[in-house]
Amino acid sequence: MVNFKEDEKLNILNHSCAHLLAQAVKHLYPQAKFWVGPVVEEGFYYDIDLGDDVITEGDLEKIEREMKKCSKSAKNIIRKEISKDEALEMFKDDEYKIDLINRMDEDEQVISCYQQGDFTDLCRGPHVSNTKEIKYFKLIKFSGAYWKGDSSKKMLQRIYGVCFPSQEELDEYLKELEEMKLRDHRRIGKDLELFLISDLVGKGLPMYLPKGYIVWEELENYIKGKEKKLGYQHVLTPPFGNVELYKTSGHWDHYKDNMFPKMEVEGEEFVLRPMNCPHHMMIYANGVHSYRDLPIRIGEIARDARFETSGSLKGIERVRTFCQNDAHLFVTPEQIESEFSSVVNLILDTYRELGIDNFRFELSLRDPDDKVKYYPDDDMWNNAESTLRNVLNDLGYDYVEKIGEAAFYGPKLDVQVKPAVGPEYTLSTCQLDFCLPMRFDLSYIDSDGDKKTPVVLHRAVFGSIDRFFAYYLEETKGYLPAWLAPVQAQVISVNSQYHSEYAEEVYNKLKEAGFRVELDNRNEKLGYKLRESVIKKIPYMLILGQKEVDSKTISYRRAGSEETVSISLNEFIDLLNNDIKNKIRYDK
Repeated sequence: MVNFKEDEKLNILNHSCAHLLAQAVKHLYPQAKFWVGPVVEEGFYYDIDLGDDVITEGDLEKIEREMKKCSKSAKNIIRKEISKDEALEMFKDDEYKIDLINRMDEDEQVISCYQQGDFTDLCRGPHVSNTKEIKYFKLIKFSGAYWKGDSSKKMLQRIYGVCFPSQEELDEYLKELEEMKLRDHRRIGKDLELFLISDLVGKGLPMYLPKGYIVWEELENYIKGKEKKLGYQHVLTPPFGNVELYKTSGHWDHYKDNMFPKMEVEGEEFVLRPMNCPHHMMIYANGVHSYRDLPIRIGEIARDARFETSGSLKGIERVRTFCQNDAHLFVTPEQIESEFSSVVNLILDTYRELGIDNFRFELSLRDPDDKVKYYPDDDMWNNAESTLRNVLNDLGYDYVEKIGEAAFYGPKLDVQVKPAVGPEYTLSTCQLDFCLPMRFDLSYIDSDGDKKTPVVLHRAVFGSIDRFFAYYLEETKGYLPAWLAPVQAQVISVNSQYHSEYAEEVYNKLKEAGFRVELDNRNEKLGYKLRESVIKKIPYMLILGQKEVDSKTISYRRAGSEETVSISLNEFIDLLNNDIKNKIRYDK
C-alpha cells in the first residue's frame, strides 16, 4: 500500500489537500479553528475545534462537496513570508495558531504561510500552485483527538482524507481500503468473540474472551515449545519494578517518556515495566556462572506496559499493555555468531510453519553523530555492528541497513513483515547488547579463571503475542487454521428430531479424540445453522442427515469451501489431526 508520507509527490498533494479541507470547513463552520494538518503514512488529517458542532458521517459528504467547489475556483496558492509579530497579529483570535507561533524557535523570525482565495494558514510547505490541481480526494473517517495528545486538554475533531493525481489511483486505493475493512482484526475479533476493549477498564487494555484466550494459549504453547527444544529456560517476573532498576539499565534516561507515571509506595518509587531485560539481568546475576554454563537462554511471556496516546491505539495491535514473547541469551563473545544464527533460523522456521512468506531483514545501526541517544562507546558499537553484519553475510540473507534505528544499547536485526493490507511493520527482532551486562556488572568465569562480561542477545520471535494475534487474524481474514481455531469442528444435525442422537454420538467421539468441537442440535432450519457456522469461520462443519445416519459416515465442508465431502468418522479424525499437525491454513 502506498505511503503518502514517503512519496514526495503524494506528500505535497496531500498537504495541499489538507489546506483545501480546512478552507471548506471554514466556509461551512465559520467558528472553526485549526490545530495541525500533517501528512501521515495513510494520507492526511486535520485537527479542528468546531466549538459546539460535532462532525457526523453525513457531514463528510457535505465537506467534500465544498472542497470540490474550492478546487474548481482555481485559486492560486501563494506562499507569503511574514514576521513573528505579523503572524501573532494575523492569528490573534486563534489560540491554536498563537500556541504554534510562540513555540517556534527564537531565531525563526520569518514565518511562512499559504493563501488560497479567502483562506490563509501557517505552513512551511511546499504546496501545489493552484487549487484546481487538487481534484481526486476522499474524506475517509473522523475521530476525536486531544489537543497536543494531552488527555487533560480539549478534545478536537480529527478528519482524515487521501488525495491522488488521478481518479484511477484513488479508486484503486479505496478498493484496498475496503479489503482492509474486511481484514480488520478489530472487526474480526468482535464477530468471532475473541477480545474486547472497554473504556471503563481503560483504553488500550484488551481483555481476551474465552475463545480468544484459546488462541492466545495455543500461540504461547507453540512458541514456548519451540524454545524449550532449543534449551530455553522460562521464568516469571513481576510486571513492575523499582525506578532504580531502570536508572541502572539506562532505560530511565532514554525511555521514561514512554512509561506510565511512577508510583510512590512506602518511600520507594515504582513504575510499570515497559520491557523485561532489567529483570532478566537480575535473574542472571542471581548466581555465579562459568563459561561452561553459557549460553544461558532465559525466556518469558512477559506482561509489559507502555504509554501510547489514545489516537495511536488500534485494537490489540497497538495497546498500552501487552505480552512480549521475550528472551535474553547470555553468551560469550565467541558464541555470538552461532547464537545469533540460531535465533534467525528460529524466526525463519516459525515463519515457514505458519505460512509467513512476505518479509525482509533490516539491520538497524546507530547514528554515530548522535551522542545523546546511544551509549558512548565507539569500539563497542563498531564491534557489535560488524558482528551482526558478518553473520548475515555468512548466512547469505539479503538485508538493508538503517542508520539511527538501533536501540540505545546496541544494533539489532528487525524482520519487517508486509501484511496482506496496510504498511509493513516489525514483527520479530534480535538485538545485540554489550552495554547492559556492563551496567549490571554481570560476569562469568572464563577458562583462564578470569572474570569476563557476557554479551546479551535480546530477541522476540512473535514480538508481542497481542500484535502477532492481530497480524494473523488479518492475514487469514479470521479463517484460523485448525490448530489455532477456538472451535475446530461443529457438528450440525439436518433435523434435530431425527438426527440428533447420531449427531451427539459423533460430537462425543470428537471430544474424546481431544478436539475443540461444538454441537448444533437446535430445532432450526439447516440453512440458518450453516450460515451461522460460516460466519463463525469454524474450520469444519459436519453435516449429519439421514444418509449419514444410515451409513455411519459424516459429510463435511471446510472453511471457505462449498464442497461437501463424505467420509468415515475415523478418516475425518485423521484429516483433522493432519491439519493440526501441519498447521494447514485455509485462506491460501
